[in-house]
Amino acid sequence: MNNPTRRGVLAGAVALPIVATGPTLAQPATHAVTSPDGKLRLTLDPSGPRWSATYRGKVILAPSPLALRLADGQLLGPDAAFITASTRTITGTWAPPYGIRSECTEACGELMMELRDNARNIRFALVARAYDAGIAIRFRLLDAPGNSLALSGEATEFRLPTDAVLYVSRDEGEYQRTVQNLITPVPHPDLTESCDQEVLADTPITAQLADGTCLLISESDRLHYPRTMLRSGNAGIVTHLMRFPGRATGYSGPGTTPPEDSFTLPVPFDTPWRVIMAGPDAKGLIERQDLIATLATPNILGDVSWIKPGRAVRIREYTTQAGLDTVDFAARRKLDFVEWDAHWYGDGTDPSDATYSIPAIDIRRVIDYARSKGLGMILYVDRVPAMRQLDAIVKTYQSWGVAGIKFGFIWEGRQSDVDFIHNLVKVCGEHKLLVNLHDNLRPAGLERTLPNYVALEGVRGNEQFPTSEHNCTLPFTRALSGPIDYTICFANPKNQTTNAHQLALAAIYYNPQTFLYWYDKPDKYAGRDWPELAFFDECPTTWTDVRALSGTIGEHAVVARRARNGRWFLGAITNGMGRTLTIDLGFLGDGKWQVRRFADGAPAAPVNRTRVTVTTEIVKAGARLEMVLSPHGGQAMIFERT
Repeated sequence: MNNPTRRGVLAGAVALPIVATGPTLAQPATHAVTSPDGKLRLTLDPSGPRWSATYRGKVILAPSPLALRLADGQLLGPDAAFITASTRTITGTWAPPYGIRSECTEACGELMMELRDNARNIRFALVARAYDAGIAIRFRLLDAPGNSLALSGEATEFRLPTDAVLYVSRDEGEYQRTVQNLITPVPHPDLTESCDQEVLADTPITAQLADGTCLLISESDRLHYPRTMLRSGNAGIVTHLMRFPGRATGYSGPGTTPPEDSFTLPVPFDTPWRVIMAGPDAKGLIERQDLIATLATPNILGDVSWIKPGRAVRIREYTTQAGLDTVDFAARRKLDFVEWDAHWYGDGTDPSDATYSIPAIDIRRVIDYARSKGLGMILYVDRVPAMRQLDAIVKTYQSWGVAGIKFGFIWEGRQSDVDFIHNLVKVCGEHKLLVNLHDNLRPAGLERTLPNYVALEGVRGNEQFPTSEHNCTLPFTRALSGPIDYTICFANPKNQTTNAHQLALAAIYYNPQTFLYWYDKPDKYAGRDWPELAFFDECPTTWTDVRALSGTIGEHAVVARRARNGRWFLGAITNGMGRTLTIDLGFLGDGKWQVRRFADGAPAAPVNRTRVTVTTEIVKAGARLEMVLSPHGGQAMIFERT
């Protein structure tokens, strides 16, 4: 099919066919809905209103208030009167044009509870769903005076068990390991000063309970609504809607960006989903990542058969010859895109015109040369030119044969920022241009609604050369809420990991447009063979299946992903502790497989000088395979049926 297909039902704000409908309930009692496998149970109590949940019989969410904060500061919810409640069962699947698997389930139980605030003449519903992968809840505004509603915030709470250990961060800062009443992540010195100044964390937050159960708090389907952040409340975690954009420095100066203290919604309207993903352990969350996209509004672009994700390398110098040389390098390395980063057209300030290259670059020549090699060109554009000349940019780039745009210094937070992003990506999609957004952003499933939105940053990536512990935290935190543009490096003297660790990240992290060789120029790899780069050469960026084989937050992760050609790509990384891991090869199915290993060689100092050894062996599906990982190290594998 050319566009994402759905068998059975549609999700989001559109009508869903009812496969099985429970009775309409007219008594103000608690009502519940369960996941198809029966492990998750979500309960709504209209007196409050409040939501709560259990997973495998254990409480994961104590009764927690649900409310919207009106523009006058009063809460919508606590004084609402119960009207009715109904349940239904949703079935079916949807097939994304790209993702972590070829088919995603829609199956869930849904409960809708209708309430009315008589004093304000506002009627609304709470829509709650229980999937095997997690639970979600949203407000559905049904009726209000003037068919609109002005809000100043939201007061949805997540009261987790007291034994929950949280992993939180904000603004691409370091992760904090804490508890729910002490969320105080370290601010990023360059990003936080222009954002909301309260003590806040970004989504997602990961929580691990004493019995190993892991939860991920995130959001989905954020449309015409501010981005949420999270803070400690009196009894748990509370939502905070952003009043300032993230990283708004550089153009208007710190603290000068106007806040949006309130925002207006049309009625009827669906607020974003508040999501709790649940798994029996940390690695179990990795296989549930597609829940965020599943909850989002389906594709609105129509035919998206033209979308081709892949691997990219940036052109580090601003001359025509540098562009041609990088195209040749990308072709040799079997990449899919080359990208000209900032300043190919100017310095990004107001006078810069992003439809003309600087004199040193013959942009059309390089684009045409790339296309002759089967490569797409991605062009970087700063936020200011994007605001000023979007129509001219998309028309010009489409006429040039450009594959996509990487927009930088994008603001996200306020309702107006969210609307700007939606329009930006949509307009690009209408002109068949891929979009990669950079800076302080967080995913919320928009890649399903606008599938040309193939990548985003919002991560402390290899641009900042993080620690191996940080890399082992991301698979269980930020990476689970959506694509993660980490900008992988290789054999870089500033890396705090081994080279095999860097190779493995291409399979560990899911990002449809993966940037490799971030700080490299082609001449770095001239003059000798680099057999270990075969893993980058062959590792795709989208998948038909995923298996999380082992993992502990901040310590290690082992993930296997299946490509469309049936091969499996495995990545394994560890923190500063060397370890030996034994993995079950049951995910291979049956038969014999050839495995190429890209492993840590003899330890070197510093660790980024550790060579990669490449070996080949035959293994049987269902056997057990041992891996030895050096401190800060890793291992990558390619499995191919013999």
